[in-house]
Amino acid sequence: MSDARLMSIDQGTDYLDRIIGDARSRQRNADDFGAGKDQSGPKKSAAPEPDGEPWPDALAPEALHGIAGEFVRMIEPDTEADTSAILVQFLVAFGALVGRGPHYRVEGDQHHCNLFALLVGGTAKGRKGTSWGRVRAPFEAVTSDDPLAAWKPYVSGLSSGEGLKYNVRDAKEETKKSKHGEPVVEIVDDGVTDKRLLVVEPEFASVLRAAARPGNTLSATIREAWDSGNLRTLTKNDPVTATGAHICIIAHVTDDELRSELTATDSANGFANRYLFVAVKRSKLLPFGGDCADAGEAKALSDRVSERAKLARMRTRIVMTADARTTWATVYPELSAGAEGLHGAVTARAEAQVIRLALVYALLDGADHIDVPHLLAGLSVWTYCDATAKYIFGASLGDRTADEIMRRLAKAGDAGLTRTELRDLFNRHITADKLGAALEMLQRKGKATCETVSTGGRPSEIWRATK
Repeated sequence: MSDARLMSIDQGTDYLDRIIGDARSRQRNADDFGAGKDQSGPKKSAAPEPDGEPWPDALAPEALHGIAGEFVRMIEPDTEADTSAILVQFLVAFGALVGRGPHYRVEGDQHHCNLFALLVGGTAKGRKGTSWGRVRAPFEAVTSDDPLAAWKPYVSGLSSGEGLKYNVRDAKEETKKSKHGEPVVEIVDDGVTDKRLLVVEPEFASVLRAAARPGNTLSATIREAWDSGNLRTLTKNDPVTATGAHICIIAHVTDDELRSELTATDSANGFANRYLFVAVKRSKLLPFGGDCADAGEAKALSDRVSERAKLARMRTRIVMTADARTTWATVYPELSAGAEGLHGAVTARAEAQVIRLALVYALLDGADHIDVPHLLAGLSVWTYCDATAKYIFGASLGDRTADEIMRRLAKAGDAGLTRTELRDLFNRHITADKLGAALEMLQRKGKATCETVSTGGRPSEIWRATK
């Protein structure tokens, strides 16, 4: 085996040991993002930790690869925005700018560079909007010179599947009769020629509420947009179709809203696991705001982004190098293993997400292949997203009844709770079948144990949380 192959195996193994396994804590300091620049303000304090899960470690250095890393280093010292928010939104915006040409094939599926990112942080204090403002500026400069001038840099607002499709709709033809009674095909709607669409949604909780309403097609449409870009939910009241759409989404939400609004259906139908969950918080205190990047430096970076995007549009199928394939084979089993509970449900597309991230990094490099650095960069971003999901959802099983029972059993300690006491927790507004199913789930997953106690009459069940 060649030295290069051995090195790529070592890199993949090192990744598993250093990032996926037991990642060491990293401090965000001036050395990381520009030595010598003022980093005034307190270090980040630990955020509340649901179910004992810690705030994600800082992004690994591999994530700051190429132009994306240069942009982060240029912006980070002079903004309160979170580094992870700046980086991920930059990647999503570039993927939107590129469009639907380049792709990586996995069996019969094509993975394009359209990404969905969900920034999760406190209201006002997460600096989610601040981070998007910083990322938006260079891309607005790029699109002002874009050869496809019809493309809008971004739109906002997600309320229905019909509305989303309308922004990338196909042309519509109707057959009518001429004055001589002959059939004539007329174009009654020119449709949208440029199918690139970047949606920025600052109130994602409202999207979750809308998607949960009976009859709303938003969840299904978003899933189709991530998968194939062919939006064909034909109904009598919604005949609009969209073919080859390239939709990217940046959304913002608080962790409390996400836990409250994300339903079991959202996780079960794959709506949630198409998003990259990104924990964000204020990086530092800048009472007077940060300085804008040097105009010349910012213009040079925008020009490079534009150049790489134009080059990327000429690409079609992208493949991995031999070394990248070796590294991928090393990390793939861990990525595809999955996790339990709601954390596992919302991270179930780990392999596909990493591939898409690596594809974007490769295109930013102007490459026609995915190499080891691109793969490790994508893996590093995914590790942060996976840790975010674990932080948000902790040990949640995704079943609200089971989760509530688990919390109450933990509080009861060694004394445990009887089945009757558990039913009383829900004011008896729960069927015996639903309670039994929740308890069976907890027992099957090793979260709770049941002891049958003789009472002289009907035996009583004592349920306890597993230590």
